[in-house]
Amino acid sequence: MEAFGFHAVVYIIVQLLFLLITWWALQALKIDLFLKNPNGPQAKTLQILLTIAIGSIVGNFFLTYFQWATRIHYIF
Repeated sequence: MEAFGFHAVVYIIVQLLFLLITWWALQALKIDLFLKNPNGPQAKTLQILLTIAIGSIVGNFFLTYFQWATRIHYIF
């Protein structure tokens, strides 16, 4: 039962880490070129939604890769 709690904590930390990395990376994007009002609430909401979408996809990729890597020893 403790393993489930440990995995949950690892998953939360990994997801938050990739959200922070994605937010940091999106700051380099000149989003004001594509938006009418880049300082408005809609632009900030779009940035948050992009961060969540990209961060979740990348985080899930790494978590899935980690699961596969830890189970590869069952082949042999």
